[in-house]
Amino acid sequence: MLELARQFQRLFALCIRAPGGKVNLALFGLLVILTLGGVYASVLLVTWTGAFYTAIVKVDGSEAARQIAIFAGIIAANSLRHLLAEYLRKVLEIRWRRILTDAAIDLWTTNKTYWHLAQAKTDRIDNPDQRIAEDCRLFVSEALGMSLDLLSRLVGLVSFMAILWSLSDFPLSLGFVGIDLEIPRYMVWAAFLYVIISSGVTHLLGRPLKQLFHEQQRREADFRYALARWRTNFDEVALSNGEGSERRLFRRRFDALAANWKMLVRRDLVLGSFTYPFTHSVLRIPLFVALPGYLAGHVAFGGLMQLSTAFSQAVMTLSWFIFSYRDLANLVATTSRLDTFMRTAAQSACGTQDTLLTGQSEVLQLASLRLSKPDGGDLLDIPAMTIMAGETVWLRGPSGIGKTTLMKAVAGLWPHGSGEVRRPRDGWMFLPQRPYQPLGSLMEAAAYPSSVDRLGSQRILAALRDVGLADRLECAGAEEVVQSLSSGELQRLAIARLIANAPRWAILDEATGALDAAAEAELLGLVRTRLPHATLILIAHRPPQNVGEIRTVDLVPARPLAA
Repeated sequence: MLELARQFQRLFALCIRAPGGKVNLALFGLLVILTLGGVYASVLLVTWTGAFYTAIVKVDGSEAARQIAIFAGIIAANSLRHLLAEYLRKVLEIRWRRILTDAAIDLWTTNKTYWHLAQAKTDRIDNPDQRIAEDCRLFVSEALGMSLDLLSRLVGLVSFMAILWSLSDFPLSLGFVGIDLEIPRYMVWAAFLYVIISSGVTHLLGRPLKQLFHEQQRREADFRYALARWRTNFDEVALSNGEGSERRLFRRRFDALAANWKMLVRRDLVLGSFTYPFTHSVLRIPLFVALPGYLAGHVAFGGLMQLSTAFSQAVMTLSWFIFSYRDLANLVATTSRLDTFMRTAAQSACGTQDTLLTGQSEVLQLASLRLSKPDGGDLLDIPAMTIMAGETVWLRGPSGIGKTTLMKAVAGLWPHGSGEVRRPRDGWMFLPQRPYQPLGSLMEAAAYPSSVDRLGSQRILAALRDVGLADRLECAGAEEVVQSLSSGELQRLAIARLIANAPRWAILDEATGALDAAAEAELLGLVRTRLPHATLILIAHRPPQNVGEIRTVDLVPARPLAA
């Protein structure tokens, strides 16, 4: 319970300390006032109940009509209060959700946290997209609603208990069961005893729900991820006739979520077997509890109805835990997932990552570099290598030796191995064999990781013309164009991206491998022409052509270390 409180505190602190936090606090304060207005309306209705039924018993038509008018006024004012409170709650909800989402995205992307945690053997974050998109939404919506509801219940409890205390000024005699004892103000104690026993039963029956909700969220996310991943690889699946395999995968993941769902439904059934009868009897049982006082002549009929209403309100207020147990279990699971995500990402973002990139230099320097696989297997060994600014270097080596791993080491992403990597800090661009396809238009994809506004549309358009993709700008559907590009066209797009961003240092890892030799030579020549002073490091199986003077470096496998 204490850890849960800390998790809530950390997440709410993010909402309060962010820019605009004072405005959000003011909105929350106004929401509290409006919510407490609902408590006041309920108290007025309790008082109205006694006056109305007293007029009915006295057959006082004019007073009954006046009470009906009062009732209409209370309902109208309370409805207006409710609508305004709902509107402000939704405004505050999206504001707090934006803050949490921005914080989650910042933590996930700072210092390449997303990459490092994906490689980690421990503290791995499952389905980070769900944590950012779904858990932020659920936390804000559920926590805001429940906090306001709980606050109104606590204030209402004081009000209704005060009314119940003043109305139940008669005792209950236990003589009818042979016990010579009278319980003063028995209805007050009956309310507490009734709810305490009911809350204990609710917790006993619903305790497994938290873990079931946690697991259900994870399996739902796994299923959505499989569907989304297939959507971005239609061509590959269609050409491989892989529909049957995909169906089996989808069904396995759906069967997994359905199995957990069945356990969740069974637990809901067990919990509901108690909470449903409780919910639908809580408005009637107070009348039965107050009936002995009426039959003993301690209270008139109008007072009986008022007493019954006050008891009902008090019990319903005390029963917040029972009514909200299922939603509370879901909120606790969401809070735990989101807080774990935030803390793990923050620790990784603020920590020093263990990589082979050891410092800065005016040139690229590799010294005593030995790259290994994550399991410790040897890859390649580079005793010493220096690449000067403006050079064109071809790194040659057999498949599987670790050429792509070398690019990751230079980028500061590879922690496995030993040695030193020193390079200029800025001005780098890395082009993998399969370039990334960002969402957006072809112009935005060519500007990536920069933006069209920053680079200028004319500069990007010129780069697209250079690589032969300008005609694709005329196609309808901005995002669909990028997703429909062939492998060769994607590599042309990557070259356009390189030209448009004009880095001082670039590593191309089989970045033109999907093109024929003539097209490859044309594009590499174009790169060298457009970026005459850039350092080009080319990882390729065949000799690069049309790039001017080039230095070839043969990469060799690492030899086993002497015992």
